[in-house]
Amino acid sequence: MTGILQFLLALGVLIAFAKAMGYLTLRLNQPAVLGELLAGVIIGPSLINLLGTHSIFPNGEQITHTVIELAEVGVLLLMFMAGLEVEPKSMLKVGRPAVLAGLLGVFVPLLIITPTVTLFGYGIEKSLFIGILLASMSTSITAQVMLELGVIRQKEGLTLLGAALVDDAIVILFLSLFMAINPGGVVQVAEARPIIEVLLRIAGFLVIGTLVSWYALPRLANLISRLRISEGPLTFAIVATLLLSFAAEYFGGIAVITGAFMAGVCLRQARHSVVEQIERGLHSVNYSFFVPLFFISIGLQANLRLLTAELLPFALVVTVLAIVTKVIGAGGGALLGGLNQKSSIRIGVGMISRGEVGLIIAAIGVNSGVLLPEVFTVVVFVVLVTTIITPPLVRWSFANKDETPKPEIDAPVAVSN
Repeated sequence: MTGILQFLLALGVLIAFAKAMGYLTLRLNQPAVLGELLAGVIIGPSLINLLGTHSIFPNGEQITHTVIELAEVGVLLLMFMAGLEVEPKSMLKVGRPAVLAGLLGVFVPLLIITPTVTLFGYGIEKSLFIGILLASMSTSITAQVMLELGVIRQKEGLTLLGAALVDDAIVILFLSLFMAINPGGVVQVAEARPIIEVLLRIAGFLVIGTLVSWYALPRLANLISRLRISEGPLTFAIVATLLLSFAAEYFGGIAVITGAFMAGVCLRQARHSVVEQIERGLHSVNYSFFVPLFFISIGLQANLRLLTAELLPFALVVTVLAIVTKVIGAGGGALLGGLNQKSSIRIGVGMISRGEVGLIIAAIGVNSGVLLPEVFTVVVFVVLVTTIITPPLVRWSFANKDETPKPEIDAPVAVSN
C-alpha cells in the first residue's frame, strides 16, 4: 500500500474504534472520553500495537506522528469550545478560589514529589524537572467531561478553568526558569532567556492579546456572518483559534491551549446567532474527527511494556503522589478560597489529569537529555493513569445531582461525545 492508503486506513480504524469504545463506556454510565482513552491503550504499543504492524503499516511510525499532530488540533478546538461556554463575568466571581487552587495545585506537588524522586537515586536536577512536569495539569480532559455533564458554567467548572490558567502560567514560568539556568543542554530545545524576559512575554501576551482579541474577534465574526461565505463564522473561529494558539507560544511563551481558550472566551461576545452557528458547526467537526483522535493519541504515545519490575515501585509511588498532591493542593486552595468541601473536592479531582501537557514537557526533557528513557517510561505511565482515572472521578464527584450547585448563568446544553 502507498503511504496515503495506509494513513486513510489508520484514520478510519482509529476513529471507529475510539467511538465504539466511547459508546461502550457510556452504556456503562461512564464518560465517553474514558472509552476513547482506553481505546488508545488497547490499539497502541502497550497491547495490540496496530500501527507497529509492518505487514499492514510499513510507514507506521510516520503515521503515528501525523495522527498525534492532528490530535493536537483537536486539543485546541476542544479548549476553544470550553472557552465558548464561559462568561467572563462569571469567571471573575470565582477569582480567589481559582487563583489559590492554581497556586497550591502547583506548589504542593512540586514540593512533595521533587524530594521523593531524589530518594530513588536521581539527582536534584532530574528530580526538579520531574517535579515541575507533574505539577502541570491537562485542562482538556476535565473540560470534555464537564461539557458532557453540562456543568462547565457552574462555579466548579469556572473555578477549574481559572485555576488551570494559573497552573499553566506558573508551570511554564518554572519550566522556562529551569531551561534558563540548567547547564545540561536544554538550549537545544528552546533558547535560554532571562527570567524577566519570560515574565514580560507572558504578561505582555495575556494583556495585549486579550484586549485585541476581546475587541476585534466578535466584531469580525459578526461582519463575516453577513458576507456570502460558506460557513464563514465557523471558518473564522477555527482560523482565530489556530492563530491565537500560535501567538500564545511563539510570542507569549505559554501553552498553545491558552490561546485557544482565549479565542473561545472572546468570540462568545459575538451575536447570539453567530455563536450558535459556530457551536453547531464546530461540535460536528470536533466530535466526529478531531476529539476521538486526540484521546486515542495519548494511548498511542504510551508503551507500558517498557515498565520493568525494577521501575514499577518508583512508578507506583510517583503516580500515587501525583494524584494525592493535586487533590490536596488544588482542593485545599479552593477550600481556602471560600468554596465548600464538596466543591473543593471536585476542583482537586478535576486537576489530577496530566494529559498532553505532561507528555509535551516530558518530550522536552528527553530531547534535552534531562530525562533518561527509563524515566520517560515512568512519566508516560503516570500521565496515562492520571488521565484515565480523571473522567470517572469527575463524574463521581458530580454524581449527587441534588447537591450540585446551580449555575452562575444559564446552563448550557450538555454535549455528548
